[in-house]
Amino acid sequence: MKTEIVVLGGVRLRVHSLNTLVIGSGAAGLNAASALHGLGRPDVAVVTERLGGGTSANAGSDKQTYYKVSLAGERPDSPLEMARDLWNGGSMHGDIALCEAQGSLPAFFRLVALGVPFPQDGFGAFVGYKTDHDPRQRATSAGPLTSQLMVASLLRDLRERKVAIFDRHQVIGLLTDGTGGDRKVIGAVALDLDRLAAKARGFVLFNAVNVVLATGGPAGIFLDSVYPESQAGSHGLAFEAGAVAHNLTEGQYGLASTKFRWNLSGTYQQAVPRYFSTDRRGRDEREFLTEIFPDMGRLATAIFLKGYEWPFDVRKIAGYGSSLVDLLVYRETILRRRRVFLDYRRNPGGAGRLADFELRLLGREAYAYLERSGALLPSPIDRLGKMNPPAIELYWAHGIDLAAEPLEIAVCAQHQNGGFKGDIWWESNVRRLFPVGEANGSHGVYRPGGSALNAGQVGSHRAALRIARHYGQKPPDAREFLEAAKAQVMARWDAAGRWMSPPGRRKTIAPEKGLAEIRERMSTHAAHIRDPRTVEGEVEKAWRLWRRLSADLSIRGSAALPDAFRALDLALTHALTLEALEEYLARGGRSRGSFLVLDPAGEPPCPELGGEWKFSLARAEDFVQGHILEVGLDEEGRTRKNWIPVRPIPAADGWFETVWEKFREGRVDGREEIP
Repeated sequence: MKTEIVVLGGVRLRVHSLNTLVIGSGAAGLNAASALHGLGRPDVAVVTERLGGGTSANAGSDKQTYYKVSLAGERPDSPLEMARDLWNGGSMHGDIALCEAQGSLPAFFRLVALGVPFPQDGFGAFVGYKTDHDPRQRATSAGPLTSQLMVASLLRDLRERKVAIFDRHQVIGLLTDGTGGDRKVIGAVALDLDRLAAKARGFVLFNAVNVVLATGGPAGIFLDSVYPESQAGSHGLAFEAGAVAHNLTEGQYGLASTKFRWNLSGTYQQAVPRYFSTDRRGRDEREFLTEIFPDMGRLATAIFLKGYEWPFDVRKIAGYGSSLVDLLVYRETILRRRRVFLDYRRNPGGAGRLADFELRLLGREAYAYLERSGALLPSPIDRLGKMNPPAIELYWAHGIDLAAEPLEIAVCAQHQNGGFKGDIWWESNVRRLFPVGEANGSHGVYRPGGSALNAGQVGSHRAALRIARHYGQKPPDAREFLEAAKAQVMARWDAAGRWMSPPGRRKTIAPEKGLAEIRERMSTHAAHIRDPRTVEGEVEKAWRLWRRLSADLSIRGSAALPDAFRALDLALTHALTLEALEEYLARGGRSRGSFLVLDPAGEPPCPELGGEWKFSLARAEDFVQGHILEVGLDEEGRTRKNWIPVRPIPAADGWFETVWEKFREGRVDGREEIP
């Protein structure tokens, strides 16, 4: 890497020239940098807004899962079987599913070699268990903090390799050259957050042959979110650069605590805690689930099953299923504007309408699970402590004593299954741009729990292979780079100046006000409950906000530039996400995955809920079930939407001599094999 000073608009700016820039320091980004260095391409650097921030380094659950081909037990498994199960989840291309399955074991064993403590038995078998949407026991876990352990191991490897890390640098733009199919990324412009007060306003340029985009999901567009507060997402960067996204309608939502953001899956629900709500001031306590469930047995069993079936799933509402709980929590928090809590101190009560909780009222599966776990104990905190003591310790470490106080919760955005499309080497339609991890969005409608961690490792390694074998050249001279990037950099420089000195006669808007509007709109209209009658109007409002922020942002000095650029990025992201939702509904899209579409012609979730909650499940013959929606901006900034047929799993040529010949000749990863 070479660092130089250039003069642009009378201001001296640093330019770092290198082969590959990795944006983001989560598990996927760190793996891309580590793999590149290991493949003999050391001219790589990581740029991150905050080392140790983001989802990978801060997220987890009661037993955070990593999904891979099964390695233990009697039941046979294979990459092809795993690919079929990924593909069968819907709206996932078969060739991507096959890549993720084939690459799962190499990626897994690389993590093992780096020191991630996945459990083995005495014979060396990496044992597994069954996770959500998983027909086999492919899941494994290193405990509640699996992804954090992955980040720690990968970061340790990068430091041993002496890979450069630019911490506290917020990327505010991807720089490109060319048009149409020849458009390619050539670098990025960032803010050095420790030099915002300098004359250069913190502006730093990166001149790169390749860019790996590992900035995670668009966490910042949601109000109710279990993403860590340090995670916002940077989808707007890629949209502005011309990258095409797909499956933006698909996400994952689930119950989570709000004071300390954490998923409440697994044993947090299997302990069968009490649910109750209060008014905004904490008064008027009600056990609201008793209003709908007809008896305590079905109520308590539904709570228990949230552990197995944690994400909100429209297929698990009918018959007083586990996802009816999420629906009722939404009704309390969003529509009734009340606060909802889990209480591990007391068992669910009947509120005078139902019988009070007794263990014998649980369904057979739930009772047997607790019995086998030795957890047929008097209270939820006793049961949780028996099955998973670290689950209690985790909250204690964050100042919450589950044995002494209730836990405030909501239905929160947890993961976006969609993101920027890539080919089988994770390269975007914008050449040399590689979205990996959650930013890539390779998942479809239903994905097995833990498959996102596998996808991030496999995809980032395949991106590294592609770069190492074909895109390993040196970056252009800094002056040549500046000639191509100058107009794009100056556009952001001029915008920053305008925001700091807005015209006095114009009504301005602060970044925080724009962010509040974005989050309220998305959590109300585009999370797990979606009303076709309101979406069109919200699309209009979203674009209106984006235009207003572009023209009329107002900040007090350069210290607020990071917030201003983030607000604009998220405004564009939420507008295009709503565009995708509107198009999905216009094509007759119904309830599927982790969202419910209200439909007056459908059926109510249960007899106790009124007609306003009617919905219809997606059907196999629906147009949207056989196609994937792609959304992006053209070179004039206009929205473009395109429906692509779902690609099947390819029939690979398994004849060794043929594959060996292609491999020797370097044709295995040639562009002729990339759809």
